[in-house]
Amino acid sequence: MKLVLNGHDERYVVEQSLMNLFPGELPVYEPVLPGDDTWAAVSLEETGNQCRVTVELSYQGRNTVQAAQAPLSGTDFDREGQRRHAIARCFFLAAQAAAGVTPPWGMLTGVRPDKPVTWALADGKTPEQAQAMLETEYFVTPERAALALETGSTALTAARGLGPKDIAVYVGIPFCPTRCAYCSFVSQSVERSFSLVPPYVDALIEEIRSGGAMVREQGLRVRAFYMGGGTPTTLTAEQMDRVLTAFEDAFDTASCGEVTVEAGRPDTITAEKLAVLKAHGVSRVSVNPQTMEDHVLRAIGRRHTARDIEAAMDLVAKYRFPHVNMDLIAGLPEDTPTGFRRSLDRCLAFGTDNVTVHTLALKKGSRILLEGLSIPGPEAVGEMLDYAAPALRAAGYGPYYLYRQKYMSGSFENIGWCRPGAECWYNVYIMSELCSILSFGAGGSTKMVEPGTNRIERVFNLKYPKEYTERPEKCLANQAAFAAFYGQLGSKD
Repeated sequence: MKLVLNGHDERYVVEQSLMNLFPGELPVYEPVLPGDDTWAAVSLEETGNQCRVTVELSYQGRNTVQAAQAPLSGTDFDREGQRRHAIARCFFLAAQAAAGVTPPWGMLTGVRPDKPVTWALADGKTPEQAQAMLETEYFVTPERAALALETGSTALTAARGLGPKDIAVYVGIPFCPTRCAYCSFVSQSVERSFSLVPPYVDALIEEIRSGGAMVREQGLRVRAFYMGGGTPTTLTAEQMDRVLTAFEDAFDTASCGEVTVEAGRPDTITAEKLAVLKAHGVSRVSVNPQTMEDHVLRAIGRRHTARDIEAAMDLVAKYRFPHVNMDLIAGLPEDTPTGFRRSLDRCLAFGTDNVTVHTLALKKGSRILLEGLSIPGPEAVGEMLDYAAPALRAAGYGPYYLYRQKYMSGSFENIGWCRPGAECWYNVYIMSELCSILSFGAGGSTKMVEPGTNRIERVFNLKYPKEYTERPEKCLANQAAFAAFYGQLGSKD
């Protein structure tokens, strides 16, 4: 779609709206010529404390013009957000008029569509008012607005339990047995890069030690620990023991209420590794089959079967971890609504207290896109999700966090479901951006959050394991930035 911006350069908000409302359309910044039938001109005029947005839009020859005025107030940051909201709202109304599109999340394009609910509840709005706000101001469907109310309420509960110096810790293990077809994460196949693992573990332990010292100096309190990947259980039992020991030695874990480790792939789970996790007090393990259909497992590049998943779950059950999670993905190559239903039913039969239902996101660099693999359409994915929600509720689960990604099938969402009392609070902290996340390991993204504000800063570790191990100075610089952030907060007290 050709885009013309007049009086502003808010490309990001317009492009995000375009991707949300017209999947498959790419932004092209060229003049609109006679005969062009798919384009949009987005104009902004600002006078004093008012802005006026006009959107002229043509989609496959169907034309519309929408205009709206919005008040501007507050700080420059506030006014910038108000302009962006006005542009997104007007673009949505134009798209709705020209193409008849109404995505389930309305005009919301961000990763965290339940954030407005959390803010509204924190400001004293009733649950009914918060849900109505999503429906009327953001055009979210009643079903999705009700879902956001549930997860947004959980986020508010989590926020009220956090202090200004509470943080969470993430440790990344960027190795997997094989690369899944849907994956675009920076991870290495262990079979191809086995020699990288030992130096990576050594470098990771050194980073954890220095990070722990910094956290103690700043007087910060760790509330949750999460080891993800990749697949952490590609490490040997001895390597996992070293990493977890480093965390326990470097940090004061007295207030750390949960320790989660993604066991991930069943072909990496052994009794020896589970014994290490149990000995270190791990409170949650996650076994992520993604599907229980053997032909779908083959299509995504997994080298295990559904029976291997069942055997891994039987082994996990013997160690009696307090919580166990399983992940599924709706929309995988070669899957069908019937196959997805079978997968979910088999997962529910294990009796785990956490189930995460993802929607397939078409990520650049994934084999799905590179090789053009066949995937279910949005309607089929919708059928899968329409089955999942009532089935999970009937089994005693409720939604406690959600998030969205770019290029998701049907513009749906990922939802974490759990039984009462089984929430993984790390997931709530990071998805609702409630506290800082100190990340260790290659590709780690450290997020610094000023409580009670929208101020968030980020620093990133080097992406690839080899460069990560060879340049420890980057990790030290990131930790210095983390310390400086909290030094500034302390100066405001």
